[in-house]
Amino acid sequence: MSSTESRRWSVEDVWALPDDGSRYETVDGELLVTPAPRYVHQQVVGAIHHELRTWLRGPGKGVGLTLMAPADVILDAYTLVQPDVFVLPPVSKAVLFGQEPAPAPLLAIEVLSPGTARYDRLKKRPRFQRAGIECWLVDVESHLVERWATDTDRPEICIESVTWEPAGAPELFRLALAPIWEEIGD
Repeated sequence: MSSTESRRWSVEDVWALPDDGSRYETVDGELLVTPAPRYVHQQVVGAIHHELRTWLRGPGKGVGLTLMAPADVILDAYTLVQPDVFVLPPVSKAVLFGQEPAPAPLLAIEVLSPGTARYDRLKKRPRFQRAGIECWLVDVESHLVERWATDTDRPEICIESVTWEPAGAPELFRLALAPIWEEIGD
């Protein structure tokens, strides 16, 4: 991932960039450029998305909608991010079809890669927390998840499972981690 710091980038500036296969994000005006992720990254993203989607259609019905990157999350005029997996609160069709802006996510999940880990940890994670969004950093190589609540300066380190209990949910979501690591051959 590279960063361009010579100017303050707005959401509109990012949208004006060419569609060249890179992922462009801006966090507090700093441009972040990410190449296409590795297959293992996408495998983990897909597994997490599947588990969240299953829960949101079952026990967590009515809590919200889960999506995967690339999908823009706009936190302010100078912050446009594309979390690997995220959960929006319930939204209208106007939001789904881009006629109205989406609300801030309830949960943002970043799967760390060698090229993104520094920015995910030092730029995006603190920005999510400032916006009141719980953030999970999934470390594939270490087989753990850092669960960052919105009001903490240290993560909960999750090795066996990670949980999420959004307001109004009838039960908490529990993601078992061993099946994810097994799926990628570790």
